[in-house]
Amino acid sequence: MSGSLDYDVAVIGAGPGGCIAAALLNNAGLDVGIFERAQFPRFVIGESLLPRCNHLLDEAGLLGRVEEQAYRVKRGALFIVGKERRAIHFEDQFTKGWSYTWQMPRADFDNTLAQGVQAAGVSIHFEHTVTAVEVGACPRLTVAGPDRECRDIRTRFIVDASGYGRVLPGLLDLDEPSGMPFRHALFAHVRGDRRPEEASDGRTWVSVHPEGAWIWSIPFSNGKTSVGIVAEPDMLARFPVDPEARMRAIIAADPVAAEFLSDLEFVMDPGEIRGYATSVKRLWGEGFCLVGNATEFLDPIFSSGVTLAMESGSRAARLILRELAGEPVNWNVDYSEYLMRGVNTFRTFVEAWYDGSFHTVLMAPKPKESITRMITSVLAGYVWDLDNPFVREHKRKLPQLARLLKRMEP
Repeated sequence: MSGSLDYDVAVIGAGPGGCIAAALLNNAGLDVGIFERAQFPRFVIGESLLPRCNHLLDEAGLLGRVEEQAYRVKRGALFIVGKERRAIHFEDQFTKGWSYTWQMPRADFDNTLAQGVQAAGVSIHFEHTVTAVEVGACPRLTVAGPDRECRDIRTRFIVDASGYGRVLPGLLDLDEPSGMPFRHALFAHVRGDRRPEEASDGRTWVSVHPEGAWIWSIPFSNGKTSVGIVAEPDMLARFPVDPEARMRAIIAADPVAAEFLSDLEFVMDPGEIRGYATSVKRLWGEGFCLVGNATEFLDPIFSSGVTLAMESGSRAARLILRELAGEPVNWNVDYSEYLMRGVNTFRTFVEAWYDGSFHTVLMAPKPKESITRMITSVLAGYVWDLDNPFVREHKRKLPQLARLLKRMEP
């Protein structure tokens, strides 16, 4: 053991959720240390934000830094199901919120946030891996640095924002099965893609594959595009084993994707995440909480991952400030139940995407404007707005609407 460090709050992971939490805690005058196992910048998937993120970035004092990067502005999304197409526009919302956001290479975005919190006074220890933890009244971390020397970190509270690293779920036996079907994501950055007319403004577009998968295309301002495929393992196994050959073959088998993505130049080797859905037994305990993908990850279809990470980081920071100030905090109600309202709203929409009922709603021939605006607000990340019936009663309203539209089909 090479000595110890003391922080009011120790954050595991320097991704968006960790940076949002650290920024808010630091802005309130606490001494915050982040322990990140990688060296930034580093590649990570999840490259498209939702408008709700803008509000959270602004509250944390990080919005200006993001605006300076001149990322590709995202004003909505285009969904393509067979011969049907439907664009959603974030400006047409039920909830009063942002009408745009950005899509960007996450390596650059995460590094921008990390530099922002560092400039504000947060200590970030890159290439430091958490190897042990004690929680309770006197939380403590053990971390190993690049020199493999271990250091004791004494703190008043631990925030696990380790994402797919899932540090505390692993160390504290908090992992549990997700309940979502087992799916894989295969992805790469490319050049040479073309875009449907409805996505000519650079918005994300999604195509449903004839064999049940779906394909995303997210253009960046640097001339590259993120292309990915989400499918069940059995479907992927019917295509070549080599990752690039597999991606090309799957794209060629989808008439829509083939029209726009047939002449791709791969600028990185494809990556793969297997069985990406995750969950945990609980989101908090004495002296610690989990944020972002360290809690639960559903599916990438509605780009909800970074939004949930930032929202949970923001929510956690505000509760930690109250708790460390000696105020009573009901973490079950104010954190777990609050976050799960948003997660479960997204879950209803994700499940409707895969069972096809969301396609029925999305492609309705004469959509009612008021309903379209409510659904757009959900897709913009405003999944805590209980004035929106499709948030407040998501389990009832979305299936009910799909059934009604189905009966009206000729």
